[in-house]
Amino acid sequence: MSLLHEDSSTNDTAAHGEEYTKGSSHLIVAGAIATLVVTIAIGTYIWAGQKPPAAVGDIEQVWAHPMHTETSGFDAAGAPMPKESFDQVLVFTKVKLRNQSDKPLYLHEVMTNATLDDGIHSAYAASKSEYDRVFMAYPDLKPMDGIGLPSEATINAGQTLEGTFVSAFRLNKQQWDARKSLDYTFAFQYMPSLKLAPPSAIIEQ
Repeated sequence: MSLLHEDSSTNDTAAHGEEYTKGSSHLIVAGAIATLVVTIAIGTYIWAGQKPPAAVGDIEQVWAHPMHTETSGFDAAGAPMPKESFDQVLVFTKVKLRNQSDKPLYLHEVMTNATLDDGIHSAYAASKSEYDRVFMAYPDLKPMDGIGLPSEATINAGQTLEGTFVSAFRLNKQQWDARKSLDYTFAFQYMPSLKLAPPSAIIEQ
């Protein structure tokens, strides 16, 4: 047998090995591309999730005024009617809201939420006109008066809205003092609601 005679089985094995190597290279490249695509997708998702909220704010001060109320015994027309008495807590809140988006925000609802043993009690913020009437009806509350916050307002891009609002809870002082927490919900049209909590103790008046 000549020493120059090629062993065909050896050549076949080498050819198969080369094809296998090429195939493995393609798989590695395809796997790397797939990994890169997934990484970009995850990064985009995280970036989108970390986009700052359109609305931010601060609860600057909260005053609570427990009171016992008795109706006059007359209706709006002056006709006699049975008197009613009840306990309530007026909660005055000073807030600052900021629009950090590039579009207007439309505030359409404000709620004060008190968590008690039996669950969450929520009270809507009074309108600005009702807020002003509180101090006419109860002059002793004048020290808590401030610029009334409209319950419906437009906050333009980059602007700030400040004011004070009042919410009323049909609770007595003992029930109010037993609350577990207090927070606020500021609802905007077409946008997620903003939840805020007071950073400091509530002042009893």
